Amino acid sequence: MTTKTVVIVGASRGIGKALVENFAKREEFEVIALSRNLEKMQADFGVLSSVKCFEFDLEKDVKNQAEKIFTSIGKVDYLINNAGFLVNKPFEEITGQELQKSYQINLFGVFETVQAIIPHLNPSSSHIVNISSMGGFQGSMKFAGLSAYSTSKAALCSFTELFAEEYKNSSIAMNCLCLGSVQTEMLEEAFPGYQAPLNPAQVSNYISDFTINAHKYMKGKIIPLSLTNP
Repeated sequence: MTTKTVVIVGASRGIGKALVENFAKREEFEVIALSRNLEKMQADFGVLSSVKCFEFDLEKDVKNQAEKIFTSIGKVDYLINNAGFLVNKPFEEITGQELQKSYQINLFGVFETVQAIIPHLNPSSSHIVNISSMGGFQGSMKFAGLSAYSTSKAALCSFTELFAEEYKNSSIAMNCLCLGSVQTEMLEEAFPGYQAPLNPAQVSNYISDFTINAHKYMKGKIIPLSLTNP
């Protein structure tokens, strides 16, 4: 059996944690879990022999961090950019620091992670999946207080399309999933008390299958994944 390697960024909680657990159940996969919270990942995934955890901070020196990690693990088949940072406050109250952090984690860090991983991707076929939000999906319902988060996630959608155009003649595919409400810590921050129709484990089933298969049929696509608004 040929082993495939999947890198999951933002792996310590919510959907990222569920994705690590999902892929770890698949015998053919080696899972590289990245998050700034290394201690939590080691506690959660320490018993999973197919999972390797690395500390990874999307707010500082991203490209150098990523290059060191990717050089140590060899060829990568799949990358899931799942990390996210949310600010929920009125537009006039958002600070420059909060805006910068939103874009650094939700967009700039993705740029640099992808730049670092390109030389390490499987030359035969590889797939990068960006996790965006319905808040960043053009024409969807928007919500007050989420301007920093939603605009940065909209930019991630645009990056997906532009990357796909630039690499259309290569073996690298990139697609983007815009998630609706999933019962995570981040959802509780955005909509306190709201009960989502899906949990992280359920959504991880779709994302993992999409990651493995979708690049055979599409490149540069922005796919909404939502049962409800929000």
